[in-house]
Amino acid sequence: MSASTNSDGLPRWAGLVLLPAINLGAALVVSSLVILAIGEDPFTALAYMVKGAVGSGTGLSYTLYYATSLIFTGLAVAVANHAGLFNIGGEGQAYVGGLGTGLVCLVLGGWGWPWYGVLPVAVLAGALFGAVWGVIPGYIQAYHGGHIVITTIMFNFLASALMVYLLAGPLIEGGQMAPESKEFAASVGLPAVKDIAAALGYRTSTLPLNLSLVVALLCAVGVWFLIWHTRWGFQVRTVGANDAAARYAGINARTTMVVAMAISGALAGLVGINELEGVQHRVTLNFQAGMGFTGIAVALMGRGHPLGIVLSSLLFGALYQGGAELSFEYNEISPRLVVVIQGVVILFSGALEHMFRPALVRLLKPKSPAGAGQRA
Repeated sequence: MSASTNSDGLPRWAGLVLLPAINLGAALVVSSLVILAIGEDPFTALAYMVKGAVGSGTGLSYTLYYATSLIFTGLAVAVANHAGLFNIGGEGQAYVGGLGTGLVCLVLGGWGWPWYGVLPVAVLAGALFGAVWGVIPGYIQAYHGGHIVITTIMFNFLASALMVYLLAGPLIEGGQMAPESKEFAASVGLPAVKDIAAALGYRTSTLPLNLSLVVALLCAVGVWFLIWHTRWGFQVRTVGANDAAARYAGINARTTMVVAMAISGALAGLVGINELEGVQHRVTLNFQAGMGFTGIAVALMGRGHPLGIVLSSLLFGALYQGGAELSFEYNEISPRLVVVIQGVVILFSGALEHMFRPALVRLLKPKSPAGAGQRA
């Protein structure tokens, strides 16, 4: 079998590029039928979505802002998945990781630290808190047989309860009713597009895109190197492919699973860098806004590869922003319909991702000389 083809004979470029494109096209067709069913023109509606997502500097900024959080959670799901673990706990790990980021910003901001001094500490704290929240389900799965899906779901609920307790009690700002911490010091906030544009002599409105996008892209490069260019990464992929064979080959599968879940939780925990240090500048309830769950679809559509995850994050970021613009322009289209469109994309890129694969294999599989001779 050539390295340029998959085990079923489908060229790798087709599996990585053409098949996801076909799945996306099918999702758009079905979404258009849904929009048509409520009496709206699907072409005009989809054009509004595209224009709202990338048709202006403001729309593009929001698209990249949403994509930043999705890169973190998509990478988190992918790392665990390479070890054979289906981590559904990205939402809780992002929530608790944001707590670590928020505490660092509150403390170091109070001491007058600048953002460039706070950022590396906040990254470490967010990753550490997220890793702790991820490693516990990983340990239970590896050493006690607890199912990772069940435990990570339960840890999402535990994270939610923990944050409600902290933000309604020890962390709440005195004299207010809203369950949120006090605002971070102004010196802590990450440079945003507005600040960078001002430094270059341009005036723009306040936009959410900030320096954490660079951190997310560096994480994508780090995951690519770790999984495909290190010995540990080879162990992870071996455990994910067949943990019994990995044990027979002398790999400590249990330790590998636990470390993979720790890294997975650490990546999800970095969502707080974008959301809290970059935009909200305080710890709030539900700041992760479902990015942990959407990261599952991002990882599936990106085939677990960092480059694919970055591209699929951009797609889902565009869906978030374009969908918001669409519901703003059309009174008949509610935000729930936008969720339906996102769900259709997830359906075709996840559950039905291989529906068109047999047809592509028949169409693109190289013909063997022997077969060609027989037909002749």
